[in-house]
Amino acid sequence: MQLKIKKMKALVYHGPDNKAWEEKPKPVITHPSDAIVKIYKTTICGTDLHIMKGDVPTVTDGRTLGHEGVGIIDEVGSSVSNFKKGDHVLISCITSCGKCGYCKKGMYSHCENGGWILGNTIDGTQAEYVRIPFADNSLYAIPAGADEEALVMLSDILPTGFECGVLNGQVKPGDTVAIVGAGPVGLAALLTVQFFTPAEIIMIDLDDNRLAVAKTFGATKTINSSGGNAIKEIMNVTGNTGVDVAIEAVGIPATFELCEKIIAPGGHIANIGVHGKSVELHLETLWSQNITITTRLVDTVTTPMLLKIVQSNKLKPKQLITHHFKLSDIISAYDTFKHADREKALKVIMTNE
Repeated sequence: MQLKIKKMKALVYHGPDNKAWEEKPKPVITHPSDAIVKIYKTTICGTDLHIMKGDVPTVTDGRTLGHEGVGIIDEVGSSVSNFKKGDHVLISCITSCGKCGYCKKGMYSHCENGGWILGNTIDGTQAEYVRIPFADNSLYAIPAGADEEALVMLSDILPTGFECGVLNGQVKPGDTVAIVGAGPVGLAALLTVQFFTPAEIIMIDLDDNRLAVAKTFGATKTINSSGGNAIKEIMNVTGNTGVDVAIEAVGIPATFELCEKIIAPGGHIANIGVHGKSVELHLETLWSQNITITTRLVDTVTTPMLLKIVQSNKLKPKQLITHHFKLSDIISAYDTFKHADREKALKVIMTNE
């Protein structure tokens, strides 16, 4: 007897600038360590916009996008021991087997069997259901009574801003920090950099609305770089020395080069942005300046700690959410997120109703 294949709806990539909300088979357990999660809430990441521009060639035609979300366990494989059907879970954007050499070093992003695969090389979370490999290491139990909408921010942007920006930038108390890019990840870096009490947090962006939001989130100074005076303004603020830490949170050549021009001797440039084009490295001026430049793909090793801080109400990621949609309206949500300046959008939440 032929089994009937169960169907679901998903946001499917069909090449640059081509996506569709369409029907495809519901995922099934393919390995004993898998879990099938019914998506409750998900969101759109700046990385998804890079994918739609064709910047991420590993994403191929037919892929379900998305790597963030919370949901309810629908089914677990025979070797999953930490979760059961009906559990509420936070989905990590990074899949970790927990056993390979990279995982044992805490570099989950380079897991030999996982890493950033959701919405990249396997189907992702912008769907009614998603298959999560290595569920015991790639999901987090949501505490009873937690605000699950706020916890979507812990799938990716909060650990990304914290690990790739703040920790890699080695921010110290009293530092002057510049964050270039006041989008969701830049604002996540702004929220978490305050753990280390820098003396100045300077937010740089082209969008006055986002800069105003940054001010309410704790930025001590904001600079609109559209007039081309950002470097001069930074130098005025810092007594012509530059900043101790420059966090790049956009992913285009102009913003990385801005970081190169505002960094002080002995400073750290921490790259977060997803770069689809080559960037010019100005070693002719930086070679003698004791500069450290770091790159990183988020490992999500700090997610358990960030979850505790959110639960203690000392970190409030819900303030990053500006728009709500039904999951079935995800095409409209993409349009809103893509035109964030026009729509005054930060993070958009889609609910699977």
